[in-house]
Order: sequence, then structure tokens, then C-alpha cells
Amino acid sequence: MAEENPKGPPPPQSQPKMTQGKPIPKHMASTPATGNAGRTLCSCITVFLILAGITALTVWLIYRPHKPRFTVVGAAIYDLNFSSPPFISTSMQFTIFTRNPNKRVSIFYDRLTAYVSYRNQQITLPVDLPPLFHETKSTVALSPVLGGFGVPVSAEVVNGLRMDEAYGVVALKVVLLGRLRWKAGAIRTAKYGVYVRCNVLVGLKKSLLGQVPLLDAPPCKVDI
Repeated sequence: MAEENPKGPPPPQSQPKMTQGKPIPKHMASTPATGNAGRTLCSCITVFLILAGITALTVWLIYRPHKPRFTVVGAAIYDLNFSSPPFISTSMQFTIFTRNPNKRVSIFYDRLTAYVSYRNQQITLPVDLPPLFHETKSTVALSPVLGGFGVPVSAEVVNGLRMDEAYGVVALKVVLLGRLRWKAGAIRTAKYGVYVRCNVLVGLKKSLLGQVPLLDAPPCKVDI
């Protein structure tokens, strides 16, 4: 007769989990899923970008900067000579009023240059103007002296200027080029190019130097 085991039968051993008949390693059986965390992060970034866009649009609609205005109010010609092959030597000064029409937005001019053209040909060298900060609802006067010695031009320009000078009326264009930024409170925009063209008619005679009559000076065209 077989002797009974007083301790009873041995406890059953734990079997590894099966997946399609194969055991799952213990280090993989309880790995947490990371997909939810990635989707949550993407959702947060999307919501942030949408809110940032809405905020920027709201600020822009509230402040909405208007372009500055430029007007020529005075002119002086101190020298105008012609030489071969042909060249022009001249010295001119124009007084320009620039107006910031915005109530909440000021303007920084980081760079501004000016020159004079005749029949779409440059007759003075570009002159750099000092940096300018334009307060809200303010007007600033600029009076650059523009000129140069021996600026090369075409024969058409020389002949046209001589004829206009004999007639007593000369059509000129004052051009300003530069870059500006808008400022509203603590917000500053990126830099934008500014292109200003001021068409003027001046009374000019060969014997008349210095301040000349400004016969016509409509508001300047401004492109941002």
C-alpha cells in the first residue's frame, strides 16, 4: 500500500501568458501604451496655434495700421549744370512732410534713402536719411539736400531739362526708399519695404537759384 504524502499535492506552477499559442515574455506583458500621450501633445499644439492665430488676427483688426502720408511742401535748387558726355551736376533741397495717421500704432523707419529723378532717370545720388521714429498722430518734416557731381544721364534727359528750364517749368520726382516697422504697445512687426514717389512741378529759370516756386505737389504715392 502506497504511503500518502502528508504535505498534500504540490501547488500548480504559473504558466506564461499565451498569444496565438506562444508565450509572452514577462518584460512585455505589462508595457504601457504611449499612443494616447502623443495624441494629447499634438492636440495641445494644434489648440495653441489656433489660439495664437486668433489673437494675432484680433490685434490686427483692432489696430490695423494705415500707411504713412508724404507731401512735398517746399523746393530749392542751388545748382544745375550740364557737361559732356553727358553729365549733370546739381544740388536740390525738398521739404517733405510725413504724417502718421494712426491713433494706436507708431512707425519706426530703420532705413530711408532719397533721390531725385527726371523722366524716370535718376539725376542725383541716393542720400541716406537718419533713422526716424514716428509717434502716433504726428507730423515730421524732412529737408534732405540731394545732389551730386557728374551724375551720368542720357542725352534725352539733358535736352529735356534744358527745354523745360527755358520754358520755366520742370517736372521732377522725389523718391524715398526704405524699411519700416509698426509698433502697437509691446508688439512690433517685422520690417516692411516702403516706396514713396512724389511728383512735383517747380518753376525754374536759369538765373533763379535758391527757393523756387512749387507749382504743383499732389500727395505722394506710398507703397508698403
